[in-house]
Amino acid sequence: MTLPPGPREPAFLQTLEWVVRPTAFLRRCAAAHGEAFTIRLSFDDAPLVLVWHPDAVRAVYGAPPDVARRGASPGPLRPVAGPHSILLADGEEHLRIRRLMLPAFHGDRVARYRAVVGEVAAEHVARWPRGRPVQTLELMHELTLAVILRAVFGTDDPRLAADIRATLGVASSLPRAAAMSLVQRDLGPHSPWGAFIRRMAVVDDQLVALIARRRREGTDRGDVLGQLVAAGIDDAEVRDHLVTLLAAGHDTSAGSLAWAIERLARAPDVLARLRDGDEAWTDAVVKETLRVRPVLTVAPRKLAAPLRVDGIELPAGVHVAPCIYLVHRREDLYPGAAAWRPERWLGAGAPESFAWIPFGGGVRRCVGAAFATMEMAEVLRAVASRLDLAPAEARPERMRRRGLTLQPGSGARVVLSDASWSASS
Repeated sequence: MTLPPGPREPAFLQTLEWVVRPTAFLRRCAAAHGEAFTIRLSFDDAPLVLVWHPDAVRAVYGAPPDVARRGASPGPLRPVAGPHSILLADGEEHLRIRRLMLPAFHGDRVARYRAVVGEVAAEHVARWPRGRPVQTLELMHELTLAVILRAVFGTDDPRLAADIRATLGVASSLPRAAAMSLVQRDLGPHSPWGAFIRRMAVVDDQLVALIARRRREGTDRGDVLGQLVAAGIDDAEVRDHLVTLLAAGHDTSAGSLAWAIERLARAPDVLARLRDGDEAWTDAVVKETLRVRPVLTVAPRKLAAPLRVDGIELPAGVHVAPCIYLVHRREDLYPGAAAWRPERWLGAGAPESFAWIPFGGGVRRCVGAAFATMEMAEVLRAVASRLDLAPAEARPERMRRRGLTLQPGSGARVVLSDASWSASS
């Protein structure tokens, strides 16, 4: 079977462009090859077919788990997340882990975490610098890490926080991100991948100690770690779930919040309306930010059997993924798609489910989606109620890759000041 056409450059050059100019690369491929195209990345063992029509998205997300296997398409996650990670599990094992973790991120639990997020957000916003340009991406990294430590790990340990920041910082620069994507080998402590693996080992040691301490204490603090320990799984699996939640929920949430702040700083009318506390408007701001500035581009599967995707017969052995970025930029679904317009989510005509996929879809939709959107809403409320925002630069920031995610190119530089309306109220 013939794969959809794609760029003809060697895999090395395609990977380099995937890392250095990801959105430009995707737009170029889409313009040249249409709604399905094939790329080749150095860290994958087979070609990757990207699709971006809603019908194709539905076909991929609806494929049987024994046909489209996420665990067979791990990218660089496997040595970090561990063998028990929900990101790498398939079939019955995936469903077992999903049933284990879902209660921690739905219903009453999310309502309980809301208070934690609000408290952390208020603490951080109060001490953010005023009156000078700041990189809100870094501020959001600190804030979202504090949320994960309290809500998921059940700790405020400053040493663990510092070691996690140091570990994630290894992949924060563009040259290091490129090197880690192109060469995923431990070439010693000074190599990007080697430095990352060694930093991760330091974090692992602390997680092992934290799990052991929680087992000895036997107390329920209402956090995710306590629920995992109570489920009776072994320490290795608990560790993998904690690292997965950290990997999937820290950089992504920080990036999404930084993008929201960058957008709000350029739209004072949207910020003013956010202060009114209208939940529908807050939800619209969150959804539109996740649409126009998705932090992830793909979540691929590897085909264990042929699959027909929107009229195209794909063979077993290839990777396939809906391209989140391109789906969200479809003009037929989102008129003026490049523009950030929260109002498009109010009233009738909101796009159907397979046209908005920041959390994936089907049985593999992100288990923490409800938590992530709640966290964004609570942090944005805390910011809007206390601060005025102004962009530090005239031009909107471009999307660049930071590790696995797409982040504001200049770190979402914004000037913060105490909200003028609160001073006069």
